[in-house]
Amino acid sequence: MTLRPREAWGTFLWPPESYGRSELGVALEVWKPPNKCKLLIFAGIHGEEPETTYALSRALRQLSAPSPHCAVILCANPDGTIRGTRGNARGVDLNRNFPTRDWRPGTITHRSTIQDPSDVLLSTGTQAASESETRALISLIDDLRPEAVIAIHAPLACIDDANASPLGQRLAQRTNLPLVRDVGYATPGSFGTWGGERGLPVITYEFALASTEQQMHDHVPVLVELLTNPEF
Repeated sequence: MTLRPREAWGTFLWPPESYGRSELGVALEVWKPPNKCKLLIFAGIHGEEPETTYALSRALRQLSAPSPHCAVILCANPDGTIRGTRGNARGVDLNRNFPTRDWRPGTITHRSTIQDPSDVLLSTGTQAASESETRALISLIDDLRPEAVIAIHAPLACIDDANASPLGQRLAQRTNLPLVRDVGYATPGSFGTWGGERGLPVITYEFALASTEQQMHDHVPVLVELLTNPEF
Protein backbone atom coordinates (compact mmCIF):
# COMPACT_ATOMS: atom_id res chain seq x y z
CA MET A 1 0.00 0.00 0.00
CA THR A 2 1.32 3.45 -0.90
CA LEU A 3 1.22 6.15 1.75
CA ARG A 4 -0.08 9.70 1.42
CA PRO A 5 2.41 12.53 1.02
CA ARG A 6 3.26 14.38 4.20
CA GLU A 7 1.29 17.48 3.20
CA ALA A 8 -1.92 15.38 3.20
CA TRP A 9 -1.56 14.09 6.74
CA GLY A 10 -3.72 16.84 8.22
CA THR A 11 -7.02 15.15 7.30
CA PHE A 12 -8.66 11.75 7.08
CA LEU A 13 -9.17 10.43 3.57
CA TRP A 14 -12.37 8.48 4.36
CA PRO A 15 -14.95 8.71 7.14
CA PRO A 16 -15.46 6.39 10.10
CA GLU A 17 -18.64 4.62 11.13
CA SER A 18 -20.37 5.09 14.46
CA TYR A 19 -20.60 2.03 16.70
CA GLY A 20 -22.42 3.73 19.57
CA ARG A 21 -22.49 6.77 21.82
CA SER A 22 -20.55 7.72 24.92
CA GLU A 23 -22.31 8.50 28.20
CA LEU A 24 -22.33 12.19 27.14
CA GLY A 25 -23.62 11.35 23.67
CA VAL A 26 -20.35 11.66 21.72
CA ALA A 27 -20.14 9.36 18.71
CA LEU A 28 -17.93 6.29 19.18
CA GLU A 29 -16.10 5.92 15.87
CA VAL A 30 -14.47 2.99 14.10
CA TRP A 31 -12.64 2.84 10.79
CA LYS A 32 -13.50 -0.60 9.38
CA PRO A 33 -11.53 -2.61 6.81
CA PRO A 34 -13.11 -3.56 3.48
CA ASN A 35 -12.23 -7.21 4.07
CA LYS A 36 -12.48 -9.56 7.06
CA CYS A 37 -11.14 -7.93 10.19
CA LYS A 38 -7.97 -9.71 11.26
CA LEU A 39 -6.91 -7.13 13.82
CA LEU A 40 -8.68 -4.46 15.87
CA ILE A 41 -6.43 -1.69 17.18
CA PHE A 42 -7.85 0.76 19.70
CA ALA A 43 -6.50 3.59 21.81
CA GLY A 44 -7.76 6.04 24.39
CA ILE A 45 -9.76 3.82 26.71
CA HIS A 46 -8.10 5.84 29.49
CA GLY A 47 -8.72 9.53 28.90
CA GLU A 48 -5.43 10.69 30.41
CA GLU A 49 -3.45 8.72 27.82
CA PRO A 50 -4.18 11.02 24.82
CA GLU A 51 -0.79 10.28 23.27
CA THR A 52 -2.15 6.87 22.28
CA THR A 53 -4.98 8.46 20.29
CA TYR A 54 -2.63 10.97 18.68
CA ALA A 55 -0.15 8.30 17.55
CA LEU A 56 -2.83 6.01 16.12
CA SER A 57 -4.49 8.96 14.39
CA ARG A 58 -1.24 10.06 12.80
CA ALA A 59 -0.61 6.52 11.54
CA LEU A 60 -4.12 6.18 10.10
CA ARG A 61 -3.89 9.56 8.34
CA GLN A 62 -0.84 8.37 6.42
CA LEU A 63 -2.79 5.61 4.64
CA SER A 64 -3.90 6.20 1.06
CA ALA A 65 -6.78 3.70 1.45
CA PRO A 66 -8.51 1.85 4.28
CA SER A 67 -6.39 -0.79 5.95
CA PRO A 68 -7.26 -4.06 4.19
CA HIS A 69 -7.35 -6.04 7.43
CA CYS A 70 -7.40 -3.71 10.48
CA ALA A 71 -10.25 -1.95 12.23
CA VAL A 72 -9.23 1.18 14.12
CA ILE A 73 -10.75 2.99 17.10
CA LEU A 74 -8.85 6.17 17.83
CA CYS A 75 -10.54 6.85 21.15
CA ALA A 76 -12.63 4.36 23.10
CA ASN A 77 -13.31 6.92 25.86
CA PRO A 78 -13.96 10.30 24.21
CA ASP A 79 -15.64 11.82 27.27
CA GLY A 80 -12.63 11.10 29.46
CA THR A 81 -10.22 12.29 26.78
CA ILE A 82 -12.09 15.59 26.35
CA ARG A 83 -12.21 16.09 30.12
CA GLY A 84 -8.68 14.83 30.76
CA THR A 85 -9.83 12.09 33.15
CA ARG A 86 -8.82 8.46 33.24
CA GLY A 87 -12.40 7.31 33.64
CA ASN A 88 -15.47 8.19 31.62
CA ALA A 89 -17.95 10.97 32.41
CA ARG A 90 -19.48 8.88 35.23
CA GLY A 91 -16.12 8.31 36.91
CA VAL A 92 -15.85 4.68 35.80
CA ASP A 93 -12.56 3.15 34.72
CA LEU A 94 -13.74 1.48 31.52
CA ASN A 95 -10.81 -0.93 31.65
CA ARG A 96 -12.24 -2.36 34.88
CA ASN A 97 -15.87 -2.50 33.68
CA PHE A 98 -15.84 -5.56 31.41
CA PRO A 99 -17.95 -8.61 32.34
CA THR A 100 -15.20 -10.95 33.50
CA ARG A 101 -15.34 -13.69 36.09
CA ASP A 102 -13.25 -11.53 38.42
CA TRP A 103 -15.19 -8.27 37.99
CA ARG A 104 -16.30 -6.80 41.29
CA PRO A 105 -18.23 -3.66 42.26
CA GLY A 106 -16.61 -0.88 44.19
CA THR A 107 -13.67 1.41 43.68
CA ILE A 108 -10.13 1.04 42.44
CA THR A 109 -7.16 3.36 42.60
CA HIS A 110 -4.75 4.68 40.04
CA ARG A 111 -1.68 6.90 39.98
CA SER A 112 -1.89 10.60 39.19
CA THR A 113 1.62 10.30 37.74
CA ILE A 114 3.86 7.28 37.45
CA GLN A 115 5.90 8.54 40.42
CA ASP A 116 2.88 9.00 42.71
CA PRO A 117 1.23 6.40 44.93
CA SER A 118 -1.87 4.70 43.57
CA ASP A 119 -4.46 6.61 45.54
CA VAL A 120 -6.86 8.31 43.10
CA LEU A 121 -10.27 6.64 43.25
CA LEU A 122 -12.45 5.54 40.34
CA SER A 123 -15.48 3.26 40.14
CA THR A 124 -15.63 -0.14 38.44
CA GLY A 125 -19.29 0.58 37.59
CA THR A 126 -22.59 -0.24 39.19
CA GLN A 127 -22.41 -3.61 37.46
CA ALA A 128 -20.24 -5.28 34.85
CA ALA A 129 -20.65 -3.57 31.45
CA SER A 130 -22.70 -0.81 33.08
CA GLU A 131 -21.18 1.83 30.79
CA SER A 132 -22.32 2.62 27.27
CA GLU A 133 -18.72 2.71 26.00
CA THR A 134 -18.08 -0.80 27.35
CA ARG A 135 -21.25 -2.25 25.88
CA ALA A 136 -20.64 -0.61 22.51
CA LEU A 137 -17.10 -2.02 22.27
CA ILE A 138 -18.32 -5.51 23.15
CA SER A 139 -21.05 -5.28 20.51
CA LEU A 140 -18.58 -4.06 17.91
CA ILE A 141 -16.22 -6.96 18.59
CA ASP A 142 -19.12 -9.39 18.30
CA ASP A 143 -19.79 -7.83 14.88
CA LEU A 144 -16.19 -7.62 13.64
CA ARG A 145 -14.97 -10.94 15.06
CA PRO A 146 -11.30 -9.94 14.87
CA GLU A 147 -8.62 -12.60 15.15
CA ALA A 148 -6.74 -10.46 17.69
CA VAL A 149 -6.87 -7.05 19.38
CA ILE A 150 -4.13 -4.56 20.20
CA ALA A 151 -5.04 -2.11 22.97
CA ILE A 152 -2.70 0.88 23.18
CA HIS A 153 -1.89 2.32 26.60
CA ALA A 154 0.82 4.33 28.37
CA PRO A 155 3.27 4.64 30.13
CA LEU A 156 4.41 1.17 31.31
CA ALA A 157 6.82 0.63 28.39
CA CYS A 158 6.11 -3.00 27.55
CA ILE A 159 4.25 -5.39 25.29
CA ASP A 160 1.84 -7.29 27.53
CA ASP A 161 0.80 -10.54 25.85
CA ALA A 162 -0.37 -13.37 28.07
CA ASN A 163 0.11 -15.84 25.21
CA ALA A 164 3.52 -14.57 24.06
CA SER A 165 2.06 -14.89 20.55
CA PRO A 166 4.09 -14.45 17.37
CA LEU A 167 2.45 -11.04 16.89
CA GLY A 168 3.38 -10.01 20.42
CA GLN A 169 6.93 -11.23 19.93
CA ARG A 170 7.29 -9.36 16.65
CA LEU A 171 5.87 -6.20 18.22
CA ALA A 172 8.34 -6.44 21.11
CA GLN A 173 11.25 -6.93 18.72
CA ARG A 174 10.16 -4.06 16.51
CA THR A 175 9.69 -1.61 19.41
CA ASN A 176 12.53 -2.84 21.64
CA LEU A 177 10.01 -3.03 24.47
CA PRO A 178 10.07 -6.01 26.84
CA LEU A 179 7.51 -8.76 26.23
CA VAL A 180 5.69 -9.60 29.48
CA ARG A 181 2.82 -11.96 30.26
CA ASP A 182 1.19 -9.58 32.76
CA VAL A 183 1.81 -6.11 34.19
CA GLY A 184 2.53 -7.38 37.69
CA TYR A 185 -0.74 -6.53 39.41
CA ALA A 186 -4.36 -7.68 39.29
CA THR A 187 -6.64 -6.14 36.65
CA PRO A 188 -10.16 -7.43 37.44
CA GLY A 189 -12.72 -6.46 34.82
CA SER A 190 -10.08 -5.45 32.29
CA PHE A 191 -10.50 -5.71 28.55
CA GLY A 192 -7.53 -8.08 28.37
CA THR A 193 -9.06 -10.44 30.91
CA TRP A 194 -12.41 -10.31 29.11
CA GLY A 195 -10.76 -11.13 25.80
CA GLY A 196 -8.81 -14.00 27.33
CA GLU A 197 -11.96 -15.53 28.78
CA ARG A 198 -13.55 -15.40 25.32
CA GLY A 199 -10.54 -16.89 23.58
CA LEU A 200 -9.77 -13.55 21.91
CA PRO A 201 -6.03 -12.80 21.91
CA VAL A 202 -5.36 -9.35 23.35
CA ILE A 203 -2.00 -7.59 23.26
CA THR A 204 -1.53 -4.47 25.35
CA TYR A 205 0.94 -2.11 23.68
CA GLU A 206 2.24 0.20 26.42
CA PHE A 207 4.10 3.31 25.30
CA ALA A 208 7.01 4.51 27.42
CA LEU A 209 6.97 7.74 29.40
CA ALA A 210 8.45 10.21 26.90
CA SER A 211 7.80 13.48 25.13
CA THR A 212 5.04 13.51 22.56
CA GLU A 213 7.51 13.98 19.72
CA GLN A 214 9.59 11.03 20.92
CA GLN A 215 6.50 8.83 21.14
CA MET A 216 5.47 9.78 17.61
CA HIS A 217 8.97 8.98 16.37
CA ASP A 218 9.04 5.63 18.17
CA HIS A 219 5.52 4.34 17.60
CA VAL A 220 3.85 5.85 14.53
CA PRO A 221 6.03 3.88 12.06
CA VAL A 222 5.21 0.67 13.94
CA LEU A 223 1.49 1.44 13.80
CA VAL A 224 1.70 2.20 10.07
CA GLU A 225 3.33 -1.20 9.55
CA LEU A 226 0.56 -2.89 11.52
CA LEU A 227 -2.11 -1.14 9.45
CA THR A 228 -0.54 -1.90 6.09
CA ASN A 229 1.04 -5.32 6.54
CA PRO A 230 -1.11 -8.26 7.66
CA GLU A 231 2.05 -10.31 8.25
CA PHE A 232 3.69 -7.67 10.46
